[in-house]
Amino acid sequence: MGIEVDLDKCTGCESCVAVCPFALIEIIDEKAHINEGCTLCGACQQACAYQAILIEEAVAETTLTSDSHRGIWVFAEQRGGELKSVDYELLTKGRELADTLNTELCAICFGHNVGEVEQLIAYGADKVYLTESPDLANHQEDLYTREFVRLIQEHKPEIVLAGATSLGRALIPRVAAILKTGLTADCTGLDIDTEKRVLLQTRPTFGGNVMATIICQARRPQMATVRPRVFKKNTPDKTKRGQIIKVDFNKEGITSRTRLLNFVEDLTERVKIEDADIIVSGGRGLSKAENFQLLRELASVMGAAVGASRAAVDEGWIPYSHQVGQTGKTVCPRLYIACGISGAVQHLAGMQTSDTIVAINNDPNAPIFEVATYGIVGDLFEVVSMMIEKLKGE
Repeated sequence: MGIEVDLDKCTGCESCVAVCPFALIEIIDEKAHINEGCTLCGACQQACAYQAILIEEAVAETTLTSDSHRGIWVFAEQRGGELKSVDYELLTKGRELADTLNTELCAICFGHNVGEVEQLIAYGADKVYLTESPDLANHQEDLYTREFVRLIQEHKPEIVLAGATSLGRALIPRVAAILKTGLTADCTGLDIDTEKRVLLQTRPTFGGNVMATIICQARRPQMATVRPRVFKKNTPDKTKRGQIIKVDFNKEGITSRTRLLNFVEDLTERVKIEDADIIVSGGRGLSKAENFQLLRELASVMGAAVGASRAAVDEGWIPYSHQVGQTGKTVCPRLYIACGISGAVQHLAGMQTSDTIVAINNDPNAPIFEVATYGIVGDLFEVVSMMIEKLKGE
């Protein structure tokens, strides 16, 4: 794709200069000139009354889609032989999408001595492709990538879903690049255009201010990663029947460029926020790091995890592993208590699906109250102290 100005039609009216969001257009000798760095957003073309700005459209690649690609795949991630919760969330959503397309749902799992594989079927999978080898026990991305690409090329699924975890964010883009297909990262919504048999992939953009729906029209498979806790998992159906297909792994010909020396667990969290039923989060209103001790005391009494807004993390008051929001973790607990958090849209994107939200803030106009189930306007230090006393029965 490219952009050019038809100098015969250009009058130098400067209407394009005014609308360029990147200030890349200038008038030279009464003609518009576009500098390097243009993103082809089209704002100047729309503003030009003389049709002097031309944007060359890319010719879409064609590929066999409807006839040669069928089925939805979910990458079932494991660590230490234990399947992750996001696998079940994606299978629940994948089952819904597969039923809409009248196609099969498959789970793909790499590892060694993986337990409870039958759970993948109970949560909706018709088939499970299980590749087990000591070489796959740890997350060796080079090995995972080669094997995943091989299976996709052999079986030709039309949609591939994975969790937007640290592994998913590293592995799935590599797979998509090798297959020369599209990938939408960090989706918060998935749907199907049944007429075109296209996956509608929705994700926040421009700092969470815009929700964009993206499609991959010409290439297959359509690939997307989804943040954990975006979708809720169904109750497993123990009566469901499916196939567990064991796939042989051949390491020959693969050279891994990395080697895992050690895996260090984050010991700062007594309860991990991704798995917590109750989360107590603090924001800028806590004023300093020492005041997070008050939230830790409340969390201890309630058996909760401690979360934080980005503002608190950026100030260095609490480690990044506790951050909730668009650039942190997405959570969906039964109870979310927001203390001194104003409620920026980026934070809301990570917790607004919580079952019950309690907001404590001294500003009655704070945006957090718009999504809160219960709002308490007051000094958070007084309110939290009263809650601790009440829960302790003092």
